[in-house]
Amino acid sequence: MSHRILIAALFHETHTFLDGTTSLEDFAILRGEALRGCCGDSSPLGGLLAAAPGYDWEILPTIDFRAPPSAIVEDEVVTAFWNEFHKRALVALAGGVDAIFFVLHGAMVSQSFPDVEGELLERMRRVPGLEKVPIFGVFDLHANFTQRMAEHANCLVAYRENPHTDAREATLIAAALLQRCLTTGVTPRMFWQHPPIIWPPTGTGTANDPMRALETHARKLEAELPEFWSVSIVAGFSFADTPDTGMSLVIATTGAEAIARAKLGELAEHALALKNLGNVTDPPLEQIMRQLQPLPPGLTVLVEPSDNIGGGAPGDGTGLLRALVAHQIPNAAIAINDPAAVIALSSLSIGQRLTLPIGGRGSRLDPGPLTLEVELVSRSDGHFELEDKQSHLASMCGDAFEMGYCAVVRHQGLTILLTSRKTPPFDLGQWRSQGIDPARLSVIGVKAAVAHRRAYDAIAARMLWVDTPGPCTSNVCSLPYQRLRRPVFPLDEVEKITAAK
Repeated sequence: MSHRILIAALFHETHTFLDGTTSLEDFAILRGEALRGCCGDSSPLGGLLAAAPGYDWEILPTIDFRAPPSAIVEDEVVTAFWNEFHKRALVALAGGVDAIFFVLHGAMVSQSFPDVEGELLERMRRVPGLEKVPIFGVFDLHANFTQRMAEHANCLVAYRENPHTDAREATLIAAALLQRCLTTGVTPRMFWQHPPIIWPPTGTGTANDPMRALETHARKLEAELPEFWSVSIVAGFSFADTPDTGMSLVIATTGAEAIARAKLGELAEHALALKNLGNVTDPPLEQIMRQLQPLPPGLTVLVEPSDNIGGGAPGDGTGLLRALVAHQIPNAAIAINDPAAVIALSSLSIGQRLTLPIGGRGSRLDPGPLTLEVELVSRSDGHFELEDKQSHLASMCGDAFEMGYCAVVRHQGLTILLTSRKTPPFDLGQWRSQGIDPARLSVIGVKAAVAHRRAYDAIAARMLWVDTPGPCTSNVCSLPYQRLRRPVFPLDEVEKITAAK
């Protein structure tokens, strides 16, 4: 029997401590039938569309809004998304709707709505004809999950890996669970608990504890309790100032609420016992630079979490750039998002030199642009195909990425890739598309926290994290939270779970 599935997608991770706002113009938008063009690509939406024919689903596409991590979202975006979805949902309802599948990030904050996804799910439930339909979906492990999301959806499945190599796989898991619901007529409910813990992105890699141990615990619960359709360990996104910022635990079940609540409590206690392992901070930059004298053999990857593009930072911080220049590190490279510098180089011929300011414009925490004399090595349109279709970057954009117009310049022993669009360093195609093999470098700087590891672990002799000025600091105690529910670790002393929430 064919089922009619309404699909929508909304993807934004909101860094509320950044200056400025994210406008409607910053979103890439697909409407209606245009969503089908993603079928088969490496994104979660692409995976859903590819799986649908196997279930004999009739897909009813509505709207897909996507933007890279950035500042607080303007309310106009929420209004535009809802209006587009609502209009198409009403048309679909004329022929009947059996379910909704929602592809989410889960950490979107607008000027008036600290919980955009919860707001939209609640609005969906108020549409006549959608009050009781199953709502399934997939969301990012770095969501700030809320009670409203749990209350108004039936089964949202989180990614289980960080780096997010399984975004498409998590979507297929959620799709299979929706098919189970449709064929059995049994619909799960979601229960949620919010342990009083905030971890920086550097502490949320799933190759290490605490996330590794908690994910293992979750899979054990799924195996032992068949009524548990999905158990999600949600690391949270620490750079959002909301009441629900921080880690969450989510269970979708057809069993008794008391059992779900009890198991959420067990998971919360486990998380609290491991809380210190997730509070990962970074050593001072100069301390690490001294370790590179003399320069050790093989590739050294210097990781700069404070300018983590995947967390919303501008990608133009000069902290690590200044250190590479000051220490005269040979055979080194770094990417800087600086469209103004790219434009300034546009009239030069390859091999010509120019003195220009680089970076330092995107964050008030940065000391400002660094002026360097550089030689133009190459320029390009910035398009590259992803080498790894299971990478963290693929979960965001599919099979290709556009860096905007680019210029590669050299200053002494340092190669600088200047981009017009901030590009998360999650795929080696970023460099190889510019004729540079990162494996042949001695040192490379990456503006990331954890997600780069999928690309760089295989070629790095060592990987060293450094602390520099920037908006994505791993020291969450330094962030000026105002809305955050307290007490919460590590801002406060927390030794026990006081109540399930």
